[in-house]
Amino acid sequence: MKLTINGQAFDYTGDPEQPLLWYLRDEAGLTGTKYGCGIGQCGSCTVHVNGRARRACMTPMARLEGRSVVTIEGLSADGDHPVQRAWRDADVPQCGYCQAGQIMAAADWLNRVPAPTDDDIDRLQTNICRCGTYYRIRKAIKMAARDMSAGDGGQ
Repeated sequence: MKLTINGQAFDYTGDPEQPLLWYLRDEAGLTGTKYGCGIGQCGSCTVHVNGRARRACMTPMARLEGRSVVTIEGLSADGDHPVQRAWRDADVPQCGYCQAGQIMAAADWLNRVPAPTDDDIDRLQTNICRCGTYYRIRKAIKMAARDMSAGDGGQ
């Protein structure tokens, strides 16, 4: 099976039911995508598959033939995606464990909902932050939306 991860071509010959998360971490060496709950609920493992946020722990390799996967490492070559900048500027992370998944989810939302309201963010925010930094997450999403609408980056 052929797929692209962060712009690089990969050939996969393993178990088609292996979750993408384990392939990314154990075989591709991309450890920014985190294991959280293992049942697709927390969002720590969020990546983009063909431009849309997906839970890597619940995505079997069999579904990735010919697809493009982007992890937190591939969102921006220098960590300068508008969402990443906003996360830093708003000082979002506390423990930081869930933040790669939060950032990947927010980048996807902002491509679909470029000017989210608080209600939009509450509805779209399905990733869990055990530290409870939701106020700062909301602030960062709004900052990134402003930067993206001004043409300052984006995916």
